[in-house]
Amino acid sequence: MNFTEAREAFRKGDLPRLELAITQIGSHPLAVYAENYRLRNLLAKNDASGIPAFLDANEGTYVAEKLRADWLRWLVKESHWGTAQREAAKLLAPDTELTCLAQQASLNQGDNSVLTDAESLWLSVASLPDTCQPVLDALVAQGRADVDKVWARARLQIELNRPQAARRTLDYLPANRVSELAAFDQSYKSAMAYLARQPANWSATRGGRELTAIALRYVAANDPRTAAAELEKRLPQLGEDAAAWAWSQIALQAARKHLPEAYGYYQHAANTWLSEENHQWKVRSALRQQAWAEVRKAILAMPPALAERPEWLYWLGRAEKAGGRSEEAHKLFARIAGQANFYGNLAAEELGRQITPPPSPRPLSSAELQAARDNPGLQRALAFFRLDLRTEAVREWNWALRGMNDRQLLAAARLAEENKLWDRAINTAERTQHEHDYQLRFLAPYADQIRPAARQQALDDAWVYGLMRQESRFIGNARSSVGASGLMQLMPATAKWVARKIGLRDYNPSQVNDTDTNVLLGTSYMRMVMDDLDQHPVLASAAYNAGPGRARRWRAERPLEGAIYAETIPFSETRDYVKKVMSNAVYYSIYFNNRPDSLKNRLGTVAPAVPGGTRAADLP
Repeated sequence: MNFTEAREAFRKGDLPRLELAITQIGSHPLAVYAENYRLRNLLAKNDASGIPAFLDANEGTYVAEKLRADWLRWLVKESHWGTAQREAAKLLAPDTELTCLAQQASLNQGDNSVLTDAESLWLSVASLPDTCQPVLDALVAQGRADVDKVWARARLQIELNRPQAARRTLDYLPANRVSELAAFDQSYKSAMAYLARQPANWSATRGGRELTAIALRYVAANDPRTAAAELEKRLPQLGEDAAAWAWSQIALQAARKHLPEAYGYYQHAANTWLSEENHQWKVRSALRQQAWAEVRKAILAMPPALAERPEWLYWLGRAEKAGGRSEEAHKLFARIAGQANFYGNLAAEELGRQITPPPSPRPLSSAELQAARDNPGLQRALAFFRLDLRTEAVREWNWALRGMNDRQLLAAARLAEENKLWDRAINTAERTQHEHDYQLRFLAPYADQIRPAARQQALDDAWVYGLMRQESRFIGNARSSVGASGLMQLMPATAKWVARKIGLRDYNPSQVNDTDTNVLLGTSYMRMVMDDLDQHPVLASAAYNAGPGRARRWRAERPLEGAIYAETIPFSETRDYVKKVMSNAVYYSIYFNNRPDSLKNRLGTVAPAVPGGTRAADLP
């Protein structure tokens, strides 16, 4: 196949072979990619002469966007600032790297107005690509990032455990301040030793106080209580500002570890600036204690954009309800009720409504479906899928959806369904704003294999589908970055362990992507996890993603409603996963059983750990 030949020649930098393949490729949907490969090979040889004509002919396409990005990188490297500035303005969806390249070009053209935009990066993005460094340098050189702002950025990077990034930020301190940072590495690598060996005059300088606060943050990562005790010893010398920040870091670590003292630590932090992550954990620490007045106070203190997220509107509504302010609570619930997500569903139930999918849209016309089939971007994506080049296919597909209205999105989703691209059908259907097709959003392929396997294990098939939808979007050969495989994303060691436990003879790791084998192993493991964790689907969902040991440790010392357990899971990936699995299960249950379902009932109450309770000790 000549496109495959062209792609291979490009990867090897074999321009003559690539040009020969292009002459033979004809009108293939991916011919434009082959020409793009040729131009990129030439650009590597410092020949950009053919790029403008290609961009003009293919303006608005994904391949043109990516070639323009490559050209912009070359233009900046070669200091062609005027052309770089002009071409950067034509990018349709620049990421942070490209935005900083555009800002570099503008600065070199004498346009310093871009520094206003650059200022927003200072505290919003903790780790920036190298292309942003000249922009940050200009920001500091022009006095827009003083000593306080330098320390503020370094603190954020330390909170996110990026000490080397913080050290680079601290290079912006004036020369007379840098000597204070000689012990920076020790302050985070050997935090307790650093605190134990501090010189008597450690508090005399800003750097000494800040390094002490950094060390306390790293002690807190292992033991927040010890960190709090060490901070108490140093309160008079540390100073109000550094002490408040140190308390906020101890509080964050304590909240993630579900320590009851966490909210008290936050009180000590007073009005110090909190990152968005820290604001959210302040609420979670109060939620964990079911201290509704504190939940309300912490949400009202959030930045407005953060407080408007569905989760915090819901929990603010719950706090208002707990405080007897029912009218305010109902208004908050009404703002998100009906959204097809965890908190939209819970809000609807708080208002006494049943969770129901919206009415099916009017059928797509043959003209609408044909328009999707004729869409050049979708055609290119399908061509990539046929070549099993999924990464390129997904990027091209998603780009083609830009600007589509609801009807066009539904037609594209149907096209994906026709081609058994279940993940694209689901993700595309989820983009609609006003006209929705929930049967596309909650597709249930492989029913002849999955539902009988669920029944065999006495599992709720709606929950199995809800979990599988989140795990793989029904991509049979899906493989995660950590090596999980197949519809149910089984890790090799887990698959082997389950196969042995259920007596699956002659099991070979190569079988893990076989649909029947993957579903058998996955549902068997789900059954084992359910048996190990109180038959509770919230705990079992958390265990499937993060491991049974963690799911057990995350329980409280008293009964905890399932929604609070889910919201206070320390891992953001697992927290999001559990919410989506449980919400997915509701919709699958509605379609499978043709009757309403309740998310609140599914979440139930998570019982506290029973000392000495039985569990499968070797469950992976």
